[in-house]
Amino acid sequence: MSKIYEFPKSMNNVPTHYCTGCAHGIVHKLIGQCMDELKIVENTIVVAPVGCAVLVYKYFKADGIESPHGRAQAVATGITRVHKDKIVMSYQGDGDLLAIGTAETLHAANRGEKMVVIFVNNAIYGMTGGQMAPTTMAKQVTSTTPNGRDTDETGHPIRGCELINSLEKPYYIERCSIHDIKHINKTKEAIKKAFEYQKEGKGYCFVEILGMCPTNWGMDPYSRTAINWVKDEMVPYFPLKLFRDKGVRTNA
Repeated sequence: MSKIYEFPKSMNNVPTHYCTGCAHGIVHKLIGQCMDELKIVENTIVVAPVGCAVLVYKYFKADGIESPHGRAQAVATGITRVHKDKIVMSYQGDGDLLAIGTAETLHAANRGEKMVVIFVNNAIYGMTGGQMAPTTMAKQVTSTTPNGRDTDETGHPIRGCELINSLEKPYYIERCSIHDIKHINKTKEAIKKAFEYQKEGKGYCFVEILGMCPTNWGMDPYSRTAINWVKDEMVPYFPLKLFRDKGVRTNA
């Protein structure tokens, strides 16, 4: 089994474009470790979003394709229907998946398309300037909510797993976090399970991951401020849990 400090063989050794303290780098490494352990990189197709992870495909030795903003799961649907023997991963942030891509997300899940959806929830738009996202917390300061998010005006943060869990077809749904080593390891287990189900030809697998964005949160990436904000502010509202597992495997 890969150790947490090992560089995955499934990844390209290239400089990162992510900010210091960003969640994406951790999540990429976990995906790479899972690809190594399952020996699936050559059979995987990665669909990139528009957002901070727009270049996700350059980090993996798997085939990759760029999608229009919010349409990653529509693109992934076309790929998985044509290439039924491939493992397809749609990698998306909260603005891409739950704002402009809400319809694509819900309808792909409702159809039970055979794909892994990795949803990184950092409660803000990253690449475009730190605007309020669908997952932005109540009273959270962003570039478009300088006085904090007013839920009377903009509604409450959208809970992605709960939305997906209201549909019949999804096969596996779990929310995780990467705010400490224990939860990083649990996140890896969830990602690996989702890929295992795709190897077995199962249906739609949705893994939501709570992570940090120190740059747009205005927090010091070298302290535990951002990490603690995930734990103290996000986790209570976005509970970490297994929502659905139609397979034999269950979390303890």
